[in-house]
Amino acid sequence: MNHSMALHTDKYQINMMYAHWKNDTHNQHTVFEAFFRKMPFGNGYAVFAGLERIIEYMEQLRFTDDDIAYLGEQEEQYDAAFLEELRNFRFNGHIDAVKEGTLVFANEPLVRVEGRVFETQLIETALLNFMNFQTLIATKASRIKRVAKHDILMEFGTRRAQEADASLWGARAAYIAGFHATSNMLAGKRFSIPTKGTHAHAWVQSFTSEQQAFESFANALPDQVTLLVDTYDTLHSGIPNAIQIAKQLSEKGKKLQGIRLDSGDLAYLSIEARKMLDEAGLYDVRIVASNDLDEYTIADLKEQGARVDSWGVGTQLITAADQPSLGGVYKLVAREINGRLEPTIKISANPEKVTAPGKKDVYRIIHPKKQKAIADYVCLASESDVERKQKLKLFDPLHPYIHKYVDQYEAEKLLKPIYRSGQLVYERPLLEEIRAYHEQQINLFWPEHLRKKNPEPFHVDYSTKAWQLKRDMIEMYVQEKEKLRLMRQEE
Repeated sequence: MNHSMALHTDKYQINMMYAHWKNDTHNQHTVFEAFFRKMPFGNGYAVFAGLERIIEYMEQLRFTDDDIAYLGEQEEQYDAAFLEELRNFRFNGHIDAVKEGTLVFANEPLVRVEGRVFETQLIETALLNFMNFQTLIATKASRIKRVAKHDILMEFGTRRAQEADASLWGARAAYIAGFHATSNMLAGKRFSIPTKGTHAHAWVQSFTSEQQAFESFANALPDQVTLLVDTYDTLHSGIPNAIQIAKQLSEKGKKLQGIRLDSGDLAYLSIEARKMLDEAGLYDVRIVASNDLDEYTIADLKEQGARVDSWGVGTQLITAADQPSLGGVYKLVAREINGRLEPTIKISANPEKVTAPGKKDVYRIIHPKKQKAIADYVCLASESDVERKQKLKLFDPLHPYIHKYVDQYEAEKLLKPIYRSGQLVYERPLLEEIRAYHEQQINLFWPEHLRKKNPEPFHVDYSTKAWQLKRDMIEMYVQEKEKLRLMRQEE
């Protein structure tokens, strides 16, 4: 990132910053929390990703001279003094976030931002952009990984991605969630992700015969020969020609790595291909499949006995085709009033959009013997029950009569310090470490929460104090509304 990202924001953020500045409220202390309300893909969990991108953005968050000049041309005609304030802009607040690769759930804070409203308001759009996209792709990739199990998974989505950044960061998100390689060379270079590739149908078409095309490719890359066998006739031309190449390579002390199927009935063709390869003594030649694959197609192919060793997944993954957005939001939960930080709430006609007020923390409650997650526990940041290992009441916020108590547990605080007073305090892990951490997270949950269809919901429980605060503030709003109605009647 060599260019300025300060204007990677919605215009209303700049307008709100300006209005705060004009009203001299721009230094008001605020707390925002980012979360999503609904599980993506109907899945039992999501995989948090995007933190590295958020950090990159924050580390370079400055308004350039060009940015200031552009803002000076806007129809709002911002005061020159405001533009000068932006020229000197620096983020001096706090950010806490869950670690990338963490399994996360609806209605729990994933990122918490605290500081002057002038700063916390600006970063909303970019933060949601990065979090929403990468969490979505990582979740989709994890679903595919759960179905593919121990098979090799390759991310092939660059040409169908929504532009370059999506393909780059999408490849990283997929790798976090268990994919083994990407076709994107820039992602490989930048993030040290293994890269894989074969050849296109155009390679075969550019030669007089398929046999000649295969021979030329094998001569050029004798140690990395995977042949695309469906340009003309998979069973009667492609595979027999590939077997012939395998014999030629064997005479040179080399071997055919694999064949790739990119069209037709992949279950039938892979079964027949395996027979043909085995009959030729090529037991270790892998069968690679591609062609608009996703977790549903791969699951169906496996049920039909497909003999595929490696899957190339592109469009359906990188575009999250069956759910192209996560819907994460960034809500004000506390603000400074008369020198004190007070909780705030958003009331909505849609009950699911009523926010949970107050600055909050999230703990993962873990069974000490079974080492499996019991629930996520959302409490006010001022509470210390978990830290003191006090008995906790876990209850469903929508159905409070459904509850249980736990007094023997381990707890992990999910929101980790990322920035303090504008300074990065988080030690950024290597991508391989994030990937390994995600696998640990998967092992922390019971299979019923991880299944692809109709997963058992994992409980996100609010502390009694956090739940009661929300009820009290809703009731306060209702009473104020009723008082206003009566006053209007009297008039």
